[in-house]
Amino acid sequence: METKPAQVAAGIIVKDGLVLICQRHHTDPYGMQWEFPGGKVREGENLKESLARELDEELGIQAEVGPEVFRLRHRYPDRYVEVAFFIIESYRGEVSNRVFETVEWAPRAKLMEYPFLEADRALVNRVARGEIF
Repeated sequence: METKPAQVAAGIIVKDGLVLICQRHHTDPYGMQWEFPGGKVREGENLKESLARELDEELGIQAEVGPEVFRLRHRYPDRYVEVAFFIIESYRGEVSNRVFETVEWAPRAKLMEYPFLEADRALVNRVARGEIF
């Protein structure tokens, strides 16, 4: 098992009081679970650059990445990750699902009803309670 976590950047996209959540494709590891969009940081990228690239690739939007609001480390059976979450309050383009099973705009209070990835659950609780954004 890796001793150094893989760096991941994820975005909490907020629009009209709703949060964009994404369901992992059924063929992906941990398929059909929900997450916030984002992905692994590439060599030479900083976290915000990585997230902007991932949001363009996954959703076809050009995001203005805001402040980091949460960071966690989690060890899954097959991977070890450190995820930095950023607020995205502004973006250009229309959200277009390019890689997920589905994407959905969810009311903050309903987030706990979705089966999120294990690593994201503490953050989801805080967003649902209104502690973040």
